[in-house]
Amino acid sequence: MHVAILGAGTMGHGIAQVSAMAGHDVSLRDIEADIVDDGLAAIESNLQEGIAREKVSESTAEATLDRLTGTTSLEEAVTGADLVVEAVPEDMAIKHETLTAVESHVDPATLIASNTSSLSLTEIASVLDSPERAIGLHFFNPVHIMALVEIVVAEQTSAETVVRAREFVNGIDKTPVEVADAPGFASSRLGVSLGVEAMRMVQEGVATPQDIDTAMELGYNHPMGPIELGDVVGLDVRLDILEYLRAELGERFRPPQILKRKVRAGKLGKKSGEGFYVWEDGDIVGTSGDWGDA
Repeated sequence: MHVAILGAGTMGHGIAQVSAMAGHDVSLRDIEADIVDDGLAAIESNLQEGIAREKVSESTAEATLDRLTGTTSLEEAVTGADLVVEAVPEDMAIKHETLTAVESHVDPATLIASNTSSLSLTEIASVLDSPERAIGLHFFNPVHIMALVEIVVAEQTSAETVVRAREFVNGIDKTPVEVADAPGFASSRLGVSLGVEAMRMVQEGVATPQDIDTAMELGYNHPMGPIELGDVVGLDVRLDILEYLRAELGERFRPPQILKRKVRAGKLGKKSGEGFYVWEDGDIVGTSGDWGDA
């Protein structure tokens, strides 16, 4: 297949990597050449790390990179694609603009997917002339490691589209789960619920971020605690999702003040160097000093 990925950030380049590793020809597109280059460099770095850990062969890494093409042209990326996956920012207007442009350049049989983690697929698909080919493919970070893909079925999605989406997910060696288009789907709704309660506990001084995370890692076998996960995902992303879920589902998703303060201060987590934790070179080196001071 020819797979086009729109957005070369954390999720986009991850989806591009696993698609290329599965044998698909992949076009990775973003609006700026530097972002595209950074995405391709991140893929190469992931592959080299896989080689070092003896998880990826030299030949697989070389073949994967050969299947990848970077571009800033949306038309160039999507023309002739069998599947287009948008991984643009979580903003409905941007997604509508992107999908409208995509549909003007692709074949009638092309699947159009969104990697949104919480926005309504039904609303995203509403701008398409052929919304029955729209589907949600919600990947998880880091994409090249996490096995799950949430297939989100919009109100307009056809049965054939669901079948094709499931075949693609199985073909890239991921495990699909199918969910209806509801606010937060299944994974985001449950994950955010745990994360927001953990933040409230920090805010109330119940325990430190480290102790809350350790409790969930050792007591419930979570690979990463909810506070650390929020830092990795991005506290601004967490806030946006909570605000959306609050509007759709009610006050139980009201963002805590500690989260709002951190986002206002630019403490967005791993990507900014500080959130609930302090980060250097991708590793936790300390804790932000304002826990429990609400």
